[in-house]
Amino acid sequence: MNITPLKLADAYLIEPVVHGDHRGFFMESYNESVLAAHGITYNFVQDNQSLSAEPGVLRGLHYQLNPKAQTKLIRVLSGAIYDVIVDIRKSSPTFGQWVGVILSEYNKRQLLVPKGFAHGFCTLVPNTQVLYKVDEYYSPEHDRGILWNDPALGIDWPVSNPVLSDKDQQHPLLQDAEMNFE
Repeated sequence: MNITPLKLADAYLIEPVVHGDHRGFFMESYNESVLAAHGITYNFVQDNQSLSAEPGVLRGLHYQLNPKAQTKLIRVLSGAIYDVIVDIRKSSPTFGQWVGVILSEYNKRQLLVPKGFAHGFCTLVPNTQVLYKVDEYYSPEHDRGILWNDPALGIDWPVSNPVLSDKDQQHPLLQDAEMNFE
C-alpha cells in the first residue's frame, strides 16, 4: 500500500497495490500490519455502506462528539465521489481547513479520516456505493454536523445544487457548531 499523509495532520490517502489481469483484479483493501508500520493503529468495529442512486447526492459534513468520535476509513465500491474532510480540532494549526479528493471504483483510493474531522462527500456518477470502516459505534446523541456550503469553509464542491437529506440542510455553520476536539 502507498500511504500518503495529507496537508491536514493525521489524515492519509491510502492507495492499495492492485494486481490485475484478463480476469479482473485482486487487492488488499485493508491490512492492519501495513497500516501499523506507518503508525496508523485503529480498532475498527463497524462497516457502513451507502448507495446514492443519483449523481450530485451530498452527504455531510458529519462527525460525532467525544467520547464517541469516530475515525473512518472510506472507499468506493462502485462509482465515484468527491470526498471532503474539515479539521475541527480547535487547537490545530489547520483548524477550519479542508481537503478534497476523488475516490472511485477505478482509482481504488481510500481516505483515512481521524477523529476531530468533519466528513462529507458528493457523488459524481449514478449508483455510487461507499463503504467505510469506523472505530466507534454510531451514537445518535453524539451525532453532529456542519452546513455543507458554509462560506467560512469555502469548499469547492462539484455541484451547486446538491441532493441533500433534510438533516444535512439543517446543520449549523462552523462558527455555531458544537465541537469538543482539542
